[in-house]
Formats: sequence, C-alpha cells, structure tokens
Amino acid sequence: MSKSAARRAPEAISEHNRNSGAMAQSALPITEVLVVADCWLNEPDVEAVIQRAIAVAAEMVDADTSEAELAVMLTDDGGIRTLNKNWRGLDKPTNVLSFPALQLTTERSSQDAPRMLGDIAIAYETTRREADDEQKRFDHHLSHLAIHGFLHLIGYDHEKDQDAETMETLEREILAQLDIPDPYAERERMD
Repeated sequence: MSKSAARRAPEAISEHNRNSGAMAQSALPITEVLVVADCWLNEPDVEAVIQRAIAVAAEMVDADTSEAELAVMLTDDGGIRTLNKNWRGLDKPTNVLSFPALQLTTERSSQDAPRMLGDIAIAYETTRREADDEQKRFDHHLSHLAIHGFLHLIGYDHEKDQDAETMETLEREILAQLDIPDPYAERERMD
C-alpha cells in the first residue's frame, strides 16, 4: 500500500477561469491520492494524472473549491464492488464512485481545517478494461473518471437528460484543456 502526500498541481494552472477571470493558485483544492490496491502500482504517474485532471477541472468550474480538499482512493474491482453494494445497493464493480461531503452552513474561520469536498474511488480493473475495450489511452480514461468524480463532488449529476448533457459538455471542455479526445464522440457517431 502506498500513500502520497497531498499537493497541488501548479503545472496545470492557466491564467483564467472561464467563469471568473484571473485565478490564483490558492483556489485549487488539495487532492490526496491514496493507492490501496497493488494493481495500480503497474501504472506510471497515476497520481500526477489525477492531480492535473482535478486541478484543471477546479479552475474551469463555477464552484468555490478554495480552501477545500478531497481524497481519491485507487482501489480494485473487489473494493469498489463492496462500496457499490453498501452505498448504492448494486452488487457489481463500477469504474468510479463519488461520495460528496455534507457541507456546513455555519461561517468558517481562518482557524478551521480545510473544507472537505468528499471522496472519489476508482477501480483499476474496470478502468483498464474500459480503456482497452474503447481503445483509449489509460491515462486519458483515468483523467476522465477523476474529472467525472470531481464534478459529482461539487454538485453535478446525470440523473436527468438535461443534467447529463450539462455535465458531459463540461467534461468535454475540461478534457479538451488537457488535450484529451472527446470520450463521448464514438457514442454519438453510433447514434
């Protein structure tokens, strides 16, 4: 098991947030990546991939992610299957799960610990299988899943068609900033 220190991805910071003009580096959330399944150890740079994806997503969304933190747990299909069964009643593995933290409604002081956005879990075998089946680079698919999970933490969902379209559009825009091809393009060609 490996645990990395939480840190920001300064190389992923651009000059402007599409919603609020110039952004300072401090507006990015602290992202801690926890590797809890050895199968992830065979993939190079997974922590950097996740850090960069979430940093770019955070700078592009219209949400306050400053003085906040989140954790990304890199697990295996068995671990995510247990989470999926316990929290969603689905006894099967999935690629990514998000667990948004409850947000306090009281005023925060400068002495408070960082605000928790929540946790994201990503399963290795499902992520690897999907990337291979869809002929996508693994790091591109991992970036997409990290962004998808992050968007859930800040309130986006895809339960309704309009919400799904909004979320997918934002995912495409964020991925484009990372020079990652549109993950939904193939599906749309088939429609």
